[in-house]
Amino acid sequence: MTQQKIELLAPGGDVDAIKAAILAGANAVYCGLDTFNARNRAANLSFDELVGVIGLAHQYECEVFLTLNIVILEHEIAGIVKLLNQLVNTDVDGIIVQDLGVFNLVKKHFPSLKIHASTQLTTHNEGQILFLSKIGATRANLSRELNLGEIKSLTTVAHENAVLTEVFVHGALCIAFSGQCYSSSVSVGNSGNRGRCSQACRDEYEVTAAGNKFPLNLKDNSAYFDLPELVDAGVDSLKIEGRIKGAQYVHTVVDTWRQQIDAFVKSGKLLDDDSSLYKVFNRDFTNSFLKGNLTKDMFIDNPRDNSFQHANDQNNAISVVQIQEVQQTLSTEKNEIGSLVAEKIKHLTIAKTALSMAFSAKLNKPLVVTVKRDDKMFLVESEMQLIAADQSPVDQVAIEKRFKSFKNSEYNLQDFDFDDFDSGLSLPFKELTKIKNKVAFLLNDSIAIIPPVTLPALKKHPKKEGKPTLSILISNEKDLHLCDVTDADIYFKLPESFKKNCTKFIKLFLQNPRLIPWFPAVLIGKDYLEAVKILEQVKPQRIVTNNTGVAYQANALNIEWIAGPFLNTTNSYALLTLQEDLNCSGAFISNEINRNQIKNIARPENFKLLYSIYHPILMMTSRQCFFQQTVGCNKPAIEDGCMLKCEKATTITNVKGFSFAVDKQKGGYPSIYNDEQFLNFDVVSDFSDLFDEFFIDLTDIGAGSKAQQDKVALIGHFENLLAGVEEAQDQLDQRVTVSTNAQYRQGL
Repeated sequence: MTQQKIELLAPGGDVDAIKAAILAGANAVYCGLDTFNARNRAANLSFDELVGVIGLAHQYECEVFLTLNIVILEHEIAGIVKLLNQLVNTDVDGIIVQDLGVFNLVKKHFPSLKIHASTQLTTHNEGQILFLSKIGATRANLSRELNLGEIKSLTTVAHENAVLTEVFVHGALCIAFSGQCYSSSVSVGNSGNRGRCSQACRDEYEVTAAGNKFPLNLKDNSAYFDLPELVDAGVDSLKIEGRIKGAQYVHTVVDTWRQQIDAFVKSGKLLDDDSSLYKVFNRDFTNSFLKGNLTKDMFIDNPRDNSFQHANDQNNAISVVQIQEVQQTLSTEKNEIGSLVAEKIKHLTIAKTALSMAFSAKLNKPLVVTVKRDDKMFLVESEMQLIAADQSPVDQVAIEKRFKSFKNSEYNLQDFDFDDFDSGLSLPFKELTKIKNKVAFLLNDSIAIIPPVTLPALKKHPKKEGKPTLSILISNEKDLHLCDVTDADIYFKLPESFKKNCTKFIKLFLQNPRLIPWFPAVLIGKDYLEAVKILEQVKPQRIVTNNTGVAYQANALNIEWIAGPFLNTTNSYALLTLQEDLNCSGAFISNEINRNQIKNIARPENFKLLYSIYHPILMMTSRQCFFQQTVGCNKPAIEDGCMLKCEKATTITNVKGFSFAVDKQKGGYPSIYNDEQFLNFDVVSDFSDLFDEFFIDLTDIGAGSKAQQDKVALIGHFENLLAGVEEAQDQLDQRVTVSTNAQYRQGL
């Protein structure tokens, strides 16, 4: 038996799915509106439906979390504030957030809202938990690539800092680290950071050397039999993926998990039957991320529904007749499940509460409002008495104008009753406002209504220097000679994995003080600890980090830090979160946004803005191995040495004819890059007055089979570009023959 509270968190893509989740026993549901959420393909809710859903869910002691889990653009700040002004006066139990700017807004202006950090924030080390706690998160959705030991360690740190943890336990798996996947954005212009992922990882490719047509397609996640280990790890919430799934799917999965949790809580034992999970959409199941056993078995060469194939396999159906019988049986079962769920949820309603108001006005008497809500009734009287009107009498028009706002997302306001209302009477209009506010207070269960927030305009602070400077990224000691050919800042890219107690990079930075450490986005377990050792022992004057855990530690050590491009920074309030909470001194603006989305970003005071104008275009980074399903690998699973030793490279081509470089550097995670380099001259002419620094990536990472560039010549041409030399652009075009700045043109 266990006394630990275990939350079962269910997806709700539409109202019926939410109703199904509630009846199936979910402790909480997460859902999105038709704006600001990361599942554009879900039906989603209107605001009125959200309010109705909250009321219905709370009747069943089920909480509701709203997804606001995308990056926010500068011109959308007013819209997100308007929404937060509405949400703060609802009973929503939490909001799920990716954008760092929303943390700033909520912390300052809407502190009663609980913030849950989205999986899009790529949370996978203890420093990131501390970072999230610092900026106001009450819960963190841990990266789904983590194993049970890592989850337990992070949950311990989270609980020490009043942060809850949740873990995905069922549903689709992304092969890429969440928040670090740009494949859809690069390939078709639909960004996963904006909820428009087109699932490029499920695309069909030309048959690989290993014989696969869908080499990036993972099986679905199911931790159904890992519940005891998750409980032992202290996880607070078990999260089911599936906001684009319907009520039938949601009810089946939630009900099955509800039974498993209840059985374990009661007896300490697990149910051994998971057959119902195979009767709804699935791609077969794996728990390999949780087990830390990254095998070829995690992949399946078919992204579509596997339920019928599973039924064939379970029944040993081989002949055409047998297959038809099995599939007919399963189809019948699916239809019966759908009918059963529809029957169950049809009596649930999210209809607005009926509200009526009657107004009584008599000479020398207070104005009285009688309010009826369902079976409850209360009266509100004016503090002053009505007098005969010389001018501007209080009439029905004046009252309707002020009280019509009660016809809103929560109430179905009936016609006003003026049967007992005498004409020709007067009352100061401020008294009407007092009555209205008292009615609102009582309708809100005697909780004060929070007035709307209006944001002051942010001041755009000037940059310190005039012309923008150049900065360069290298990752190989062979490129140290570049320090002698330029005055540019030179960043040195650290790997994502280190040998334990590695001193190589500590010595490198101590011997080459010109180099500025550049930390990657993903640092897990001992690799994060080794990265922190570099900070502690080198104590560099400045770093760039794409990992918020390293940022937290840099701030604690009083090391100046700049937010890297993979922190997905897209608005002024995100910059304020970084500066005000963690003393950040500058940030790269995301390469996903266009000139119109950049131009109104307001620089904080004494803050640098940076932008990358030349780099390989990362599509995705994965903890899984891309080579198992492409060129093939003799190892049955990823081993400890794979990260440090493997440096394979290949190319995959989808059936539409687009090719991508698959790259694995020593010490790095497997990554996929676009065939084109990012090369942006336009931003230099558009925003030399905004950006302090333009950045070029001179690592060989992601180059695939391309010939190595003359880096000294490239530096010279880019320096000439910033200096305004006319022929510099032509010279760069001649050297970088396959390039694009499509993201800068199309934006988010």
